[in-house]
Amino acid sequence: MCGRYAASRRPEALTELFQVEKWDPAESLAPDWNVAPTKEVHVIVERPLKDAGDPRPVRQMRVLKWGLVPSWAKSPEGAARMINARAETVHEKPSFRSAFAARRCILPADGYYEWVTGVDERQLEEAGKRKRPRKQPYFVTPADGSVFAMAGLYEFWRDRTLPADHPMAWWATCSVITTEAETTPLAVAPAEGPATLADIHPRMPLMLTPDRWDAWLDPARTDVDEVRALLAPPPAGLMRAYPVATAVSNVRNNGPELLEELAAPEIGTLF
Repeated sequence: MCGRYAASRRPEALTELFQVEKWDPAESLAPDWNVAPTKEVHVIVERPLKDAGDPRPVRQMRVLKWGLVPSWAKSPEGAARMINARAETVHEKPSFRSAFAARRCILPADGYYEWVTGVDERQLEEAGKRKRPRKQPYFVTPADGSVFAMAGLYEFWRDRTLPADHPMAWWATCSVITTEAETTPLAVAPAEGPATLADIHPRMPLMLTPDRWDAWLDPARTDVDEVRALLAPPPAGLMRAYPVATAVSNVRNNGPELLEELAAPEIGTLF
């Protein structure tokens, strides 16, 4: 899954990297090393400009809230549960299928965090001696330092309790698409620990390689089977994973120190 990630690249760098045509500097977000559900995030979308009178799709960088609210939802209360959409079923789930056909986006990230329950902690839990076993966080990121372009969906939701001209009348929200975690060896693996991403967690965010960015963002590409073909996992061997401090487990903690690699896990034996 993807429940937390890091996004520290400056907006100016993202607009250049993704060849963005429209971006409002007033919407810039500060670097965030601990992005959690319901936070505002930068996303790349391709859609006509509002009130421009031109139907041509324009590549834009927008700020959306992480946690998708379907357009038909009665309230936004379930947004925190809609942070992920499974690649295998996204085209048929009522909450996602409309967005999958026409409102796809990219969420730029440095990488994502995933937690592993250690062997010792699991044994204590099974013995009834630990109600909440401690977990060791790992950071997963492209081994070459490139952007982790997560495939996503976005949606608009109208709050009918507010007048149309109210600034909060419309919600723009998004979700990250996940896929099965790679079972092939990591490009760079810890000396002691997971050898593959599947050793950490069975799911992972779907990373789009640059050759798929244009097709994924193209709103004119609406054939479901054609779009589903873009959900193929990236080539194997692109990722590295390493243990980081448990401080990242607290959403109030934020800063580049969260990405610092530990020489060894903080939580005993893991594998």
